[in-house]
Amino acid sequence: MWERDAADLRTLADGLQFPEGPRWHEGALWFSDMRARTVLRLDLAGGAPETVLTLEHQTSGLGWLPDGRLLIVSMEDRRLMRREPDGAVVEAADLSPYAAFHCNDMLVDGAGRAYIGNFGFDAANSEPRGATLCRADPDGTVTVVADDLAFPNGTVLTPDGRTMIVAESVGHQLTAFDVDGRGDLSGRRVWAALEGAAPDGMCLDAEGAVWVASPISKDVLRVAEGGRILGRVATGPRRPLACMLGGDDRRTLLIASVGRHKETEVAATGQIDAIEVEVPGAGLP
Repeated sequence: MWERDAADLRTLADGLQFPEGPRWHEGALWFSDMRARTVLRLDLAGGAPETVLTLEHQTSGLGWLPDGRLLIVSMEDRRLMRREPDGAVVEAADLSPYAAFHCNDMLVDGAGRAYIGNFGFDAANSEPRGATLCRADPDGTVTVVADDLAFPNGTVLTPDGRTMIVAESVGHQLTAFDVDGRGDLSGRRVWAALEGAAPDGMCLDAEGAVWVASPISKDVLRVAEGGRILGRVATGPRRPLACMLGGDDRRTLLIASVGRHKETEVAATGQIDAIEVEVPGAGLP
């Protein structure tokens, strides 16, 4: 198994509050700083992250419509927001009737359909319960495409657009679905059971393996279908929240992490780290 540890990582940005939803787009890393309510863009060639926009509520999943407009998950009010060409930010879809608690990560497919998970429950005040995965179409129509998921989180889509894999953070597993031409899901199955991990944000590589961040085990795992662990980056005392394969050749594994992981803490311990890997990124996001 390919293994690296925190000493092998190089830090690209620090002083963040809670970096989430990293995406490689148009030659740069885009990500949300959730608790700062911002979306940022980071050039890997150097320099500090650039603030792209700020929302009223916490930011999470990111994606783009085919015409290039940015979509952003607004967590606490459970809405999908869209940035217009003039910079205005407007509501793209209201998710509140379908999400039991805060919305979080998102995948946007090539047709502009956004798949958005939510917590399903208030972790501070209630017992865990199943959550929905919603699809917001470009016209604002929202459809529940899966339910009773144990905290649906990071999501990837294979290059052929036919298989979607969703991280169930509380369920300690990756769950796969078949995707049809309308964007509906079927054939639900366990893609990989990950005992001892809490799969969070993730990305797909060209060999069909998934890189997935696990904050409770403090590592980022490269996982094959069936659950075999092919690689591991240990992050020391830091809790990785999400990862993305970027760079010109898509062989740079970019890891968003925090030094603390409690809802009551707002210390700026978040950072983006990088390490080179052998297999390039593929699929979406």
